[in-house]
Amino acid sequence: MYVRDAKNREEVWLLDHIEAMGLDDAAFRSRDYVVALDEETNEKAGFGRVRVHKTDEGDYCELTGMGVLEAWRGQGVGAHVVERLIEKAGDDGFDEVYSFALEPTYLAQFGFEPASASELPEPLGERLDAKRRTMDDEIVAMRLPVDAFEMPARLREAFKMAVPVEGGESEPEEQPEDFGIDPESATYKYDTGQ
Repeated sequence: MYVRDAKNREEVWLLDHIEAMGLDDAAFRSRDYVVALDEETNEKAGFGRVRVHKTDEGDYCELTGMGVLEAWRGQGVGAHVVERLIEKAGDDGFDEVYSFALEPTYLAQFGFEPASASELPEPLGERLDAKRRTMDDEIVAMRLPVDAFEMPARLREAFKMAVPVEGGESEPEEQPEDFGIDPESATYKYDTGQ
């Protein structure tokens, strides 16, 4: 398993899975994402995004749109997506990252701490309000200094041995409708009419 920057050609795959998981896709740009892959099969296992909020007072970094496909959950994939996003944020000069979570204990295992709405910089306070209005009013703002990130050893080991679990999520089969074709009325070049 490894995590790399998303490629432009993965935009549709990302949007499909973001929608299926009910994740936030505001201001979507595929180049902001990272993707976790199985290095033997190249099967995608998870993803996440760095979103930068630019203001006159400064720029703020949010980790968002993080998801792991069902077949890969519980194997450290999400942890490594978070790690890669934090590395990207640090490489881009951010000392601190923010995220909004329904399950704050997940992020807390990496060193994230809750931040009250009054402590958030203006664009992130507005973002928290918007997420609470559109997704769930129990969402918690979390903050982490980039150099305080900690990867639990159990998640690092699980990621090394990660394999898809039977009966998990699989790639959806492509349908004619995916290409704008109405199968009821479409005719084909070699249609024999039978």
